[in-house]
Amino acid sequence: MTKKLLLTGLAIFSISFGVQAQSTEELAATKAAKEKELSTLEAQLAELTGKVGALKGEVTDLTDKLTPYPRWDVGALGSAGLNFSGFNNWFSKGTPNTEAVNIGLVTNAYANLQQKKYFWRNGANLTLAWLKFDDLDKDDDNEDFQTAADAFNFTSLFGYKLSEKWAISTLGEYRTSVLDGKFNNPGYFDIGVGATWTPITDLVVVLHPLNYNFVFSNEDKVSYESSLGCKIMADYKRQLIKGIAWKTNFSAFLSYKETEYSNWTWINGLTTAVRGVGISLDFGLRNNKQESYAGYTSGLPDGETPDPIFDFGNNKLQTYYLLGFSYALATKK
Repeated sequence: MTKKLLLTGLAIFSISFGVQAQSTEELAATKAAKEKELSTLEAQLAELTGKVGALKGEVTDLTDKLTPYPRWDVGALGSAGLNFSGFNNWFSKGTPNTEAVNIGLVTNAYANLQQKKYFWRNGANLTLAWLKFDDLDKDDDNEDFQTAADAFNFTSLFGYKLSEKWAISTLGEYRTSVLDGKFNNPGYFDIGVGATWTPITDLVVVLHPLNYNFVFSNEDKVSYESSLGCKIMADYKRQLIKGIAWKTNFSAFLSYKETEYSNWTWINGLTTAVRGVGISLDFGLRNNKQESYAGYTSGLPDGETPDPIFDFGNNKLQTYYLLGFSYALATKK
């Protein structure tokens, strides 16, 4: 009985060992086949990658031939708003008899040149708005149009390309108001050199560590100061979803002399356009401590000296917005 059990165990062990040996050989053969197949596919992939790279180069060359230099992109977009209102014997409001008119205009124009070795980008923004409010029950109220928004900005950026994304550049930017005797009073002119980065289409980032900010003013009570500093600017436009576009521009000057002489402006525009016509919302933010100080001193009586320790920390955020109809015109060649 013991002999039979021993023989049975040896038979089972032999069969198991044979099955295991057969499975190992099959796995090794399968592995070798897969490795051969992988090697073949890798060779095909390398060949296809080379062909794709060559085709991309050919497409780029054909694009250059179809759109030869110089390449100009010129256009304008903006919004216009017009609102009339009139109330007669409307006693639920404090002034029951009134007439009011609100007019607003925002225009953005651009002319951008692309050459193989350099670029030249130019842009201008003009925002104007007037408000007329007439209280018909008062004979001595101001019935004239009064300025509600007033801002002008012009930039010119030239860059020599080091690569597709980086360039050595110089930027000139001028900002002022234009109405009510405020043209160039104050006025700001930045000129500087540095680098420009264009990581993606329609995004331009400027960093100029060597920049001089000239400030012009005719005010007697206000001491506007020019200074050396760093200029940072970012300009971007994008279609968020079909029919809705966003354009934004951020410009900042960081003074090396005093933080009180630093300033920044951020302008945004949202448009919904069908064939160039739609509705738009334009709004802007600005932080400028020198202008806040000017606003403080302009309210002082003649002959009174402004407080020299008026803290620029009382600087108020400047804002504006305009909602109205939009339009867009553009040409490329």
